[in-house]
Amino acid sequence: MPAMDFVELGPDPALMEDAAALLTRTFKGMGKDAWPTIESAREELAECVAAPNIAVGLLVEGRLGGWIGARPMYERTWELHPMLVDPALQGAGYGRALIAELERRAAELGVIGLVLGSDDETEATSLSAVRLDESNYLKELAAVKNRKHHPFEFYQKCGYMIVAAIPDANGPGKPDIWMWKRL
Repeated sequence: MPAMDFVELGPDPALMEDAAALLTRTFKGMGKDAWPTIESAREELAECVAAPNIAVGLLVEGRLGGWIGARPMYERTWELHPMLVDPALQGAGYGRALIAELERRAAELGVIGLVLGSDDETEATSLSAVRLDESNYLKELAAVKNRKHHPFEFYQKCGYMIVAAIPDANGPGKPDIWMWKRL
């Protein structure tokens, strides 16, 4: 793995611009266009770096290769949002490194758990193939299958467990999978 360093996002305008561009580029074509313009990405990034949130960039050989954020959801459990690694660098351990750094920083602030939502807007999991209701919800959640490289398995490898799914959160057959980890 090439040399990497963690940096705070926020103080450096050039780094902020790189982070916004990476956010737009990384999520393009993943179902919904969450941040389809650089302006929308800049707005999201401004929220992510606002106190008391955590926003950490990953420099790979001096270039921004990814970044991650966390914000309060409850007093002691925060939401991991967002997490992204440049597509050209994915699969090399940078995502795990970002998560470990975020978890370390969150624990230093007294956070005891992190929760995240991982949308399935592209029929990437078995949860998008069924109508979830009270008759099958727990069974389907327990037996979820990854059909098209959905990131929930990556998060499981990092110690997160699926705790819920919000059926049709993003439209019919487009659930949001909620995951949690105790720090």
